[in-house]
Formats: sequence, C-alpha cells, structure tokens
Amino acid sequence: MKYFTIEELCQSDVATKKGITNKPTGEQADNMVKLIENVLDPLRSAWGKPIIVNSGFRSATLNRAVGGAMKSEHLEGKAADITTGTKGGNKMLFNLAKELNLPFRQLIDEKQFAWIHISYDENDIKRQVLSL
Repeated sequence: MKYFTIEELCQSDVATKKGITNKPTGEQADNMVKLIENVLDPLRSAWGKPIIVNSGFRSATLNRAVGGAMKSEHLEGKAADITTGTKGGNKMLFNLAKELNLPFRQLIDEKQFAWIHISYDENDIKRQVLSL
C-alpha cells in the first residue's frame, strides 16, 4: 500500500460528528487492502497527483446515517468514493480508470462527476461502468 491507508478509508466526518464508531473487522480491513493494492494505488500511480477519499469503509450504523444502500460495498470495505477535487478532474480520472483496464467490480460516475465510486471484489470482477 503506497498511497492509501486503512485509516484513510475509515475516516468519516459524519461518524466523527455523530459519535459513530467506524472500525472494520479483520475481513473488512483485508478487503480494503485488496481494494487499495489492486485498484486505488495503481490508479493514483497512473494519475500522478493526489486522489481524495470521500467515503471508504462504512459501519452499518454509519451507512444508515449517510443514507447508503442496504447492500453497499462500502459495508464490506470493498468500495471507495473518490475525487480529484473538481468535476473535470473526476471525469479524467474516471476515463483513466477505464483505460488502465483495472480489475474493478464497478466504476460509477456519481452525479455528473461530483465524485467517482470504484469497487473491487476479487471474486466478481465484472468491470461494470455506470453513470448515476
């Protein structure tokens, strides 16, 4: 893990504000390591500039607090919502993730590139690309 940490993927302003514990189990932490090593670090390396994690792992309580999907990949530590800080940069990063042929499960343009959702599941690499 070169550019991202487990702690970074667990950090949440909402959790801090609401006093929600957002600590992963061993399996969830292992999933985050796989997400970082297989998708996030290679993407950051190719991008050549910082990438910000808006939301990574979410405990069930945190997921409910942010209105996340009941079966969100964030609950398992398999997804991250990321941004470059601008919609234009996010669009370029989204296209780069596709071009690199990374083994993601899903790559989602969220709200016209307000952020990007990217996930990894070693047992389900479907390379699904969506816009929501």
